[in-house]
Amino acid sequence: MHFSIPETESRSGDSGGSAYVAYNIHVNGVLHCRVRYSQLLGLHEQLRKEYGANVLPAFPPKKLFSLTPAEVEQRREQLEKYMQAVRQDPLLGSSETFNSFLRRAQQAVAAKLDLPDDLIGYFSLFLVREKEDGAFSFVRKLQEFELPYVSVASLRSQEYKIVLRKSYWDSAYDDDVMENRVGLNLLYAQTVSDIERGWILVTKEQHRQLKSLQEKVSKKEFLRLAQTLRHYGYLRFDACVADFPEKDCPVVVSAGNSELSLQLRLPGQQLREGSFRVTRMRCWRVTSSVPLPSGGTSSPGRGRGEVRLELAFEYLMSKDRLQWVTITSPQAIMMSICLQSMVDELMVKKSGGSIRKMLRRRVGGTLRRSDSQQAVKSPPLLESPDASRESMVKLSSKLSAVSLRGIGAPSTDASASDVHGNFAFEGIGDEDL
Repeated sequence: MHFSIPETESRSGDSGGSAYVAYNIHVNGVLHCRVRYSQLLGLHEQLRKEYGANVLPAFPPKKLFSLTPAEVEQRREQLEKYMQAVRQDPLLGSSETFNSFLRRAQQAVAAKLDLPDDLIGYFSLFLVREKEDGAFSFVRKLQEFELPYVSVASLRSQEYKIVLRKSYWDSAYDDDVMENRVGLNLLYAQTVSDIERGWILVTKEQHRQLKSLQEKVSKKEFLRLAQTLRHYGYLRFDACVADFPEKDCPVVVSAGNSELSLQLRLPGQQLREGSFRVTRMRCWRVTSSVPLPSGGTSSPGRGRGEVRLELAFEYLMSKDRLQWVTITSPQAIMMSICLQSMVDELMVKKSGGSIRKMLRRRVGGTLRRSDSQQAVKSPPLLESPDASRESMVKLSSKLSAVSLRGIGAPSTDASASDVHGNFAFEGIGDEDL
């Protein structure tokens, strides 16, 4: 990793006092963060306490008086050499102290937006690929330990960008966000964008009402109306193929409101939608395969085909009938992550928790392995001390008798560790899809 501080930026003091100098840190030639001398000095002191002064390179000393332009440039060069030396040292460069400093410095998005600390967990950064027509495709959700600028730069293409979106699924949490001015603006901007992209389904009359509220700058009323619309807050994926309701059926998948929605065009351009509730997915898995070129053998100079990803889930179609549904999409992993986060949210809410409580359960940026991630060899039993759920317990005995057939990925060997069991699964009711 190449580390550099190629330039400085003068800024006025935090409280209107004398100006200070901010140093732009670049990683692999891409702006990573801006830091002050005092922040780098604090990092140096932490490293010195942890590893000792003899291990560390020399750090530029403090000055009693304001620096001249020549001295500012000299300090910049010294700080650049210092950071490069720390990063290249096998012990210091891989230390949690050094890397957590970079992670904290990278959290400039929330700081610049003035988003309160207790609302940061309600939003996440997503890596997207912008297409020529202006539409964008979700690549993945960035993890908390990732460095956004570095993630974008590593792809070496201007097509890839980072967007900020809400990271929860239950619109009831909107109330928490809308209490804050910045949170309200972020939620409003996302909703307007989703409507313009056609992700949220709107009738002509609803569109007229929304436009009227937008002109009045009635953001809360705008969002209240939007919350009643189909696919509000959903994350939409690229067009792909599913085996439901028939094989090789072209569909558009959206995730939200504890479900996967599959939209398909019937003959005559009629639009039809099938909704698969997360609570009725017994388990799911992602499989990958690499198809050979036509003829079954690869010829010299020709590589194998692109990786084919499939998300398959076992769904309770009726009281005692489970059926596998398979979606073939390059975004299958992203879909699986969405399913898991919806399950986690349902389980936390079921236990009387909240998003804030769920954040406190995180370890290293990810949720601990919970009941919602049980291997399929131990399927969830629908037992509950609540007498009103007695019928669900009876149903579980029926489900245990239902034979489970494989997902059918000829190039992969299914194992229990590949399958996500779903402890939010509830075998209730018969619903038409």
